[in-house]
Amino acid sequence: MLKKLEAIYTRWEDISKQVNDPEAMADMKKYIKLSKDLKELQPVVDAYKIYDSVLKNIISTKEILSKEKDEEFRELAKVELDELITKRDELEEEIRLMLIPADPQDGKNAVLEIRAGTGGDEASIFAGDLLRMYTKFCEKKKWKMELVDFTDGTAGGYKEIIVNISGDNVYGQMKYESGVHRVQRVPQTETQGRVHTSAASVVVLPEADEFDVDLKVSDIRKDTYCASGPGGQSVNTTYSAVRLTHVPTGIVVTCQDQKSQLKNYDKALVVLRTRIFEVEYKKYLDEMSTKRKTMVSTGDRSAKVRTYNYPQSRVTDHRIGLTLYNLPVTMDGEVQELIDALQLAENAERLKEGVE
Repeated sequence: MLKKLEAIYTRWEDISKQVNDPEAMADMKKYIKLSKDLKELQPVVDAYKIYDSVLKNIISTKEILSKEKDEEFRELAKVELDELITKRDELEEEIRLMLIPADPQDGKNAVLEIRAGTGGDEASIFAGDLLRMYTKFCEKKKWKMELVDFTDGTAGGYKEIIVNISGDNVYGQMKYESGVHRVQRVPQTETQGRVHTSAASVVVLPEADEFDVDLKVSDIRKDTYCASGPGGQSVNTTYSAVRLTHVPTGIVVTCQDQKSQLKNYDKALVVLRTRIFEVEYKKYLDEMSTKRKTMVSTGDRSAKVRTYNYPQSRVTDHRIGLTLYNLPVTMDGEVQELIDALQLAENAERLKEGVE
């Protein structure tokens, strides 16, 4: 591990020099990549410096113990050595996790899509509940959420809704939410008090930037139409809503959130670029899903990932067999405990991969 850390430190020093090189600054694409690499290596380098210092202190403390005759001083040295060894072991565990290669997409913003599945009107209402849960979660994380497109449910909620989420490490957290979410409760439309099961699918994609996809304007057909608001009411009478069709792939994206056609176009373009990028990225997800149960949802979107049982106030994540009895709190945006548990399980799997 020490050799690996030394190699990373050498690389960090090399990138630090390159970032300050005028030649790198002249090439914006290269400069952005170098800055990103430097930021990713920084936590490991910081941990390595502390680890290196602890190792040196252990050696010097052992030397003191081998030469020192004063018993009182030796006792103090023994206590210090025990503390240093504990610190070393803790750092080694932290560094092992840091050395697991990160998904290069983790630091990106995300596109969140929620669609009502089986269950009719209740599924649309549940899709709306999931949106509220994620909205509350984003507020706690201080992430920005922007509406792109939606289709209202006939009895409330949404048949489909798409939002952009921007902030720090959004995709790295939100990617675990992809898959089928199932709800068990007495629907608002049920008159006899029977518990029904409904579902909504959640898709989280890493937002593709301009460097990820070479999107030619000549390949995009733009159509405009009048936007509509909740309940079918007209937002405005101008043709502000935008529909973009990527001719080579046939991918279609719409955006009707803003009154400005230009703003709708920019938002739709982000989603279109992401959908095109998804085709290649899905190959990576499929490969990962064969290795890790925590990622099965993103590799296979038909996979049932979580059940929300209202009568028992229970939330169960089926990928890791975790059950929490705090449903109201979870639906109020407290999703972090579930995500942390999934990340922990994935890190354990990835460490095991490294051993094998």
